[in-house]
Amino acid sequence: MTTIFRIMLIIVSVCVMFYVLTKIRNSKLQIEDSIFWIFFSCLLVLISIIPGIADFFAGLLGIQSTVNFVFLLVIFILLFRSFFITLRISKLEQKLKDLTQELAIREKDSEK
Repeated sequence: MTTIFRIMLIIVSVCVMFYVLTKIRNSKLQIEDSIFWIFFSCLLVLISIIPGIADFFAGLLGIQSTVNFVFLLVIFILLFRSFFITLRISKLEQKLKDLTQELAIREKDSEK
């Protein structure tokens, strides 16, 4: 990994961490979501400070460039997160539909 890439990764990760902490203080972000983003930022800072970790796993997986491994790791983690957010949204949509139907039934019963 080049020094410029490592510095950029550290700067962006620290900025994300401070942004998440600001959102937590303003009660605009749930704790479980913030834990993910803080962990993700710490992981990127760790990889930036100790590039040997990324080099090791890149070599282990047969990836030629360490930077490619970092990008692949970030994409994989974000896809994983996106999948679980999709599951949560589907569950909330089902609850919303159930509540709407229950409210409609109660309103119809109260009209009689």
